[in-house]
Amino acid sequence: MRNAKSLHLYLIFIITISVFGSCTSTRIAKNADIQIKYLDEYVIPDNLSYENTKVGGLSGIDFDGEKYYAVADDPKNPRFYTLNIAIEHKKIDSVYITKVTEIKNDKSPLKEHWLDLESILYHPTSKSFTLSSEGSINRKKDPSIFNINEEGKFNYFYNLPEYFFTTSENHPRNNGVFESLSHGINPNIIWTATELPLILDGPAPKLYKTKSPVRFTAFDRNKKKAIAQYTYPLLQIKKIPFLPFAVSGVTDILMYDENSFFVLERAYSAGHKNHGNNVYLFLANKQKASNTLEEVTLKGKLNKKIIPMEKQLLLNFKHIKKQLTNKQIDNIEGICYGPTLPNGNKTLLVIADDNFNAYSKQLNQIILLELVSK
Repeated sequence: MRNAKSLHLYLIFIITISVFGSCTSTRIAKNADIQIKYLDEYVIPDNLSYENTKVGGLSGIDFDGEKYYAVADDPKNPRFYTLNIAIEHKKIDSVYITKVTEIKNDKSPLKEHWLDLESILYHPTSKSFTLSSEGSINRKKDPSIFNINEEGKFNYFYNLPEYFFTTSENHPRNNGVFESLSHGINPNIIWTATELPLILDGPAPKLYKTKSPVRFTAFDRNKKKAIAQYTYPLLQIKKIPFLPFAVSGVTDILMYDENSFFVLERAYSAGHKNHGNNVYLFLANKQKASNTLEEVTLKGKLNKKIIPMEKQLLLNFKHIKKQLTNKQIDNIEGICYGPTLPNGNKTLLVIADDNFNAYSKQLNQIILLELVSK
C-alpha cells in the first residue's frame, strides 16, 4: 500500500507541474527556408545477426556517397557496420550489411576507455573514421573522440576541454555526453554536441521550462583540438511519464550550411511501453550566438553574457507516426545525408537505437526524409 500511495502522489505531482509549467510551443516554423517531407521507413529485423554479432544499438550513421556506416552502442564489443541501403523511387528498397568492423582496443590507448560509442564519421581522403564515446561518468571513465583506420586500429585522440572530463567540477552527466558528430562545411572541421547539460551548466530538461543548455563544439582535425563552441537550448519534456523516469537531449547533429545544423532532440518518458519517445528535428543557427569555448560554466550567464543559438522546429515526428511500423516513433539517435533525388532535392536518413530490446520491444528503424526548399 505504501508503494501505491507513493505512486499516487508522484502522479499528482507530475500532472500538477505539467499543468502549471511552461506551455512552450512545438509548432512547425512557418518562416523556415526548407520543409521536411516524409518518404519511407525500413525496419531491420530485430533477430538479425552478422558474423557472430547481433545487429542493434545503431546510434549513429554516416554516408560517403556509396556506402553507409552505422555504429553499434555496445561497450562489450565496440563495432560498426558497413551497409548498402538501396533507395529507388523515393523508397528504401533494401538494406544489406556487408561488413562489421570491430574496434581493436586490446593493445592501444583505447584499452583504458569505456567505449560507449554513439556517432561515426568517415573521412575518404585519409580513409579513416572518427568515433565519439560517452565513456561512463559513473565509473569515472572519461568521454572521448578518437580516430581509427579502416581496420579498426587506433590512430589518435582529439584533445578535449577540461570541463568534459570526470575530474572537472563542471563535469558531464552520465550517459549525456558526446551523442553526436557532424562533418563541417570545411572538411578540416568536425562538430560534436553533448546530449545533456554539464552538471553546473544547468539542469536536465523537466516537464516545466528550464534553462538547459548543451554545448556544440568544433574541432580542428589537423590540430586535434577544440576551436569554437556555441550553446543550444533544450526543449522541455512534453510527455508525462507514468513511471518516475524521463529524459530529453540532443541525440545527433548534421551541419546544413556554414552557420546552421539539423538537430535531433529525443525525449523519453517511462511507462508508455513502445510509445514513450517524442522526437523533433530542429534547424539551429549559430550566427548570432556567443562562443563559449573558454566558459568553464554557463550557470547564470545564459541570455545575459551568453547568447544561445536560435532554433526552428522543422519536423515533429509524431505527425508521421501513423505511416510507420506499429505507428511507433522509436529511439531516433542518428542522422546523415542520403542520396540526391532525381528532382535535385537532398534526402536525410535517421536511424533508431533499439537498445538490443533490453527494456522493451523496440525497432531498428530507418526513416527517409526529403528536404524541400520553399
